[in-house]
Amino acid sequence: MPTTAIALADIRRKIDNRERISPDEALYLWREASDADLRALATQVRARYHDPASCTYMLMRIINYTNVCVAQCDYCAFYKLPGQEGGYVLSQDQVFAKLDELLALGGDLAGFNGGFNPHLPLDYYCELFSAIRARYGDRLEFYALTIAEFLYLADHARLSYADAAARFKDAGVRWITGGGSEILTEDFRRRHSKFKYTVADYFAAQRALVESGLRTSATMVIGFDETIEERIEHLERTRQFQDETGGLASFLCWTYKPYFTQLGGIEITTNEYLRHLALSRIYLDNIPRIRTSVLTQNERALEGLLYGADDFDLPIEDEVTQTAGATISLNFDKMLSTARTLGFEPTYRHVATGWNTPA
Repeated sequence: MPTTAIALADIRRKIDNRERISPDEALYLWREASDADLRALATQVRARYHDPASCTYMLMRIINYTNVCVAQCDYCAFYKLPGQEGGYVLSQDQVFAKLDELLALGGDLAGFNGGFNPHLPLDYYCELFSAIRARYGDRLEFYALTIAEFLYLADHARLSYADAAARFKDAGVRWITGGGSEILTEDFRRRHSKFKYTVADYFAAQRALVESGLRTSATMVIGFDETIEERIEHLERTRQFQDETGGLASFLCWTYKPYFTQLGGIEITTNEYLRHLALSRIYLDNIPRIRTSVLTQNERALEGLLYGADDFDLPIEDEVTQTAGATISLNFDKMLSTARTLGFEPTYRHVATGWNTPA
């Protein structure tokens, strides 16, 4: 993408006028803008949606209900193939114990992430989610699976995306997160997850979820071998989808952890992550909530509040990311103190007070 005839002053003028930047201008910002420039522009876009002196957070847990998966993504250190030693599937009682612990710690959001397990029928999921809704009601909310898992389950059950979405709604599901996106370009998926679904499949399924009335979100993972052009293509596809559907309540980006994976590699710096977070806030002008990743950036993730983010999780578990090298701290007070030191007053987004609204 050429960057000729682009000037930072013109981009500033566009953002002052609430105009949209182009992919070429995003590339220019990445290559030419200083950290201070990106911070200032991202903070300006953030202020359209949020009080500049405040932020929100949730205490949550990712429940990895199975580690059996046939996708064989080379960036994953978590999965076991069917029949391989160490594979597991959690029982409902094991899931309930994890949810009870979450509630005892003061959290009320759980996410489910496992993979493509060919031995688990759709009924396993529907029965599990129905039991959770019956047991906990509105005391907690949960992300039921990722888009990628939803795709696999629909195909495995020989259901259309619309019919599969209806089955989950009947089971009490309200949310299916945008996980499984990584980098949404076809070249990236051919390089690293050839048994996963295409970008076209991903958005077709997400569109069906939105049309069914389920809520969803946008996600992104950076730090593999993707180019800046691929990152911008991902942001452009996400922005277009939001223009067409209005169904994305938030955008969360985290970083690839390379340890014990087939792909390997070296982690990107926090500074690169923060710059990308700012670029995402500027580019995704139609998504109200931008979230920074404590799970992969730990305490420094809170600096993302200075780069356009307005929200974050305090996670207590995510085996997928932990297996690849992520570390989790349960010193929540320290995290919140860091947010205050940076100039933001954190407010907890309780389920009962409508955390699942987009603004």
